Amino acid sequence: MARPKKPPTTIPRRQLGRYLRDMRQEAGLSIQNAARLIERGTGTLQRLEKGEAGRIRFLDIQALCQVYGTTDKYPALEELAKAAASNDGEGLWWHEYSDAIRADFELYVSLESSASKLTIFRPDILSGLFQKASYARALDRLYYPAANEDELDQRWNVRVNRQRIITRRRTPVQVDLLLDETVLRRVVGDAWTMTNQLHHLADLPANVTVQVLPFTSGYPLGVAPGPFTVLEFDRVTGEKPTVYVEGYRGNMYYDKPEAVTQYRDTFSRLEAQAMSPADSKQALRRIAREYEQ
Repeated sequence: MARPKKPPTTIPRRQLGRYLRDMRQEAGLSIQNAARLIERGTGTLQRLEKGEAGRIRFLDIQALCQVYGTTDKYPALEELAKAAASNDGEGLWWHEYSDAIRADFELYVSLESSASKLTIFRPDILSGLFQKASYARALDRLYYPAANEDELDQRWNVRVNRQRIITRRRTPVQVDLLLDETVLRRVVGDAWTMTNQLHHLADLPANVTVQVLPFTSGYPLGVAPGPFTVLEFDRVTGEKPTVYVEGYRGNMYYDKPEAVTQYRDTFSRLEAQAMSPADSKQALRRIAREYEQ
C-alpha cells in the first residue's frame, strides 16, 4: 500500500506556523514545554509550526495564545487558521492531481503559485512551466514508460495549470528565464517538437524575459551550478525568498539570506555572459528554422 502524502505545506499554513513559532520563542518556551502545557505531543506542535499539521485545531491555537500571553492575537490567528484549514482540499488545483505530482514537488507547486517573481536557470532541460504539449509528452513517455494515456494527460494538465501564473490577467508572475544553449540543441521528441517549442519560447508574454547562455561563454563560474529557481513573494504573504534546487533523487530548498544571495549572484554572473533578450529571441527563431529544414 502506498504511503499517504503529507498534508500540503502552503503559504497560509507556513504563515500560521511561523507566527506560532515566533510567539513561542518570544515567550521563552521550548517546543517540548509548550506542547506539554497545552497537553499535546511535541510532534503535533512541531508539525503545526512547520505548516504540516494533518488537522488544524482552533482550540490548540487558542490554548497556545493563552500560554504565550498573546490572547490579543488570537482573532487574527483564527482567521489565518481558517484559511490554512481550508487548504485541506478546496481551492488548490493541484489536489486534483495528487497522483501525478511527486510528494516532494507539491511544496514547490504551492510556492510557485504564490510567487511574485521567479528567477530560473536551466542548463539541461526546459522547465515544465514553459513546455508545450508535444515536448512534455515526449519526456513523460520516457520517464514514465508504464504510464497509460490517461496518466500522461494528468501530468500534462499539471503543467497547464502551473502555466496559468504566466498568462493570468491580474498580476502575472514576473520571470527571468536563463537557458543554456544546450536546452535548445538537445532534441526532445522530434524536429517538429523542437520547432514548436522554440517558437513558443520566443513568443512568451512581456512578463517573461528569456535569455540564452551560448556555448561560446564557456563556464562563467568555473563550475556547473546545475538548475535552480529563486522564488520571491509579495511582502503581504510574509514568505521569505526561497531557492529551489531540483535533483534526480529529491529536491532542496534554501531560504537563509546567505544562500539566496549566493544564487542571486550566481544568476547575475551567468546573465552577464548571456545574449541580450532581443538577441536571444532571434537565436530561438533561427534555431527553430534549422529544425524545420
